Amino acid sequence: MKLTKKSHACVRLEKDGRTLVLDPGAFTEQDAALGADALLVTHEHPDHFDEGRLRAALDADPAVELWTLRSVAARLAAAYPGRVHTVGHGDTFTAAGFDVQVHGELHAVIHPDIPRITNVGYLVDGSVFHPGDALTVPGTPVDTLLLPVMAPWNKISEVIDYVREVKPRRAYDIHDALLTDLARPLYDRQIGELGGTDHRRLDPGASAEL
Repeated sequence: MKLTKKSHACVRLEKDGRTLVLDPGAFTEQDAALGADALLVTHEHPDHFDEGRLRAALDADPAVELWTLRSVAARLAAAYPGRVHTVGHGDTFTAAGFDVQVHGELHAVIHPDIPRITNVGYLVDGSVFHPGDALTVPGTPVDTLLLPVMAPWNKISEVIDYVREVKPRRAYDIHDALLTDLARPLYDRQIGELGGTDHRRLDPGASAEL
């Protein structure tokens, strides 16, 4: 499987000539969802869900389908009948040849005064886990963890402890658009030294074979 990092929380996974795109939000490239065979969205926040980017991909290819939670599906299902699928914790499905398990139910706490919304994570081919905006532990071995390193809802000690709890073979940074270049060496060093796994970072547009 080939992993390509897009800006912020978006990644592209490629296998056997097919492409799965996760969380093409407003902080990622305008064409991030184009060329996908299937789309996954973890929750409704605009840095993960951009309706225009999804519509462009769905309009470009009538075979493209979307799997997401109810709040996102409700925005698109009427325009794309039969192509938008609502999923929740415990569901399993196949999207463009990728086997996907759904884990998690709630967004991480931003502040007690802000109501929590639904958030789901996706475990792809029993190997790559994208948790969205939560520190969900899928309860099954994870080879590659897509690690949300910087957000209004987390701090670095929680990120490190999350890596320790999931125990992936490797972790690649995501959710990093708000992380300045000045801070990156600090995050790299502390997560790498304390997380207990092979911690890596890809620049937007860069790829790795998993």
